[in-house]
Amino acid sequence: MTGIAIYVEGGGDSRDGKAQLRQGFDALLEPQKSAARARKLHWKVVLCGGRGATFDAFQHATATAGSEVVGLLVDAEGPVASSTPHGRVAHLAKRDGWSLQTIAAERVHLMTQCMEAWIAADAEMLAAFYGKNFRSLLPRRRVLDDEPKDAVYTALDAATRDTQKGSYGKIRHASELLRRIRPAIVAARCTSFQHFASWLHGAIAAA
Repeated sequence: MTGIAIYVEGGGDSRDGKAQLRQGFDALLEPQKSAARARKLHWKVVLCGGRGATFDAFQHATATAGSEVVGLLVDAEGPVASSTPHGRVAHLAKRDGWSLQTIAAERVHLMTQCMEAWIAADAEMLAAFYGKNFRSLLPRRRVLDDEPKDAVYTALDAATRDTQKGSYGKIRHASELLRRIRPAIVAARCTSFQHFASWLHGAIAAA
């Protein structure tokens, strides 16, 4: 294996938006990035914008990767019946009609219903970032994989709308928040992140 490339949903249509969100994911995955570089593996996180564009880019990269390990990371968008690799593939096949039969299932990963659940997992960090008038209204369930997407967005808006930074906005705040959330806390509350991080560690260790 020569390196790892992760194709991620998000960043919008602008080059700047994708670059900012890529920097956020790079920071969140710094332990894995450092481990890869310590083994002289190249590391690449690619923000692809829309969901369909992400899948297309992942498929193309997989077909042309050679000895590079290529991973897919997209929002689940809804409840996932099984978080196993084959369960994730089945979820995307049913929801999006994506054909992944020829892809190694362990390379397919989901953000737990939406990326914002990973951010909401670290309530202490959000309170510090938004400061005065931040309200403790984030989802309290222990496992945020079960939190509906709309509920996550509603809670984030309610918690942040009266702060000086204003209501949470993906373009305005997501990149900076991804740099600040603590991976161990996210993994403790989001099994989707735990599975993703573990797969990365395993792939790097096996190189």
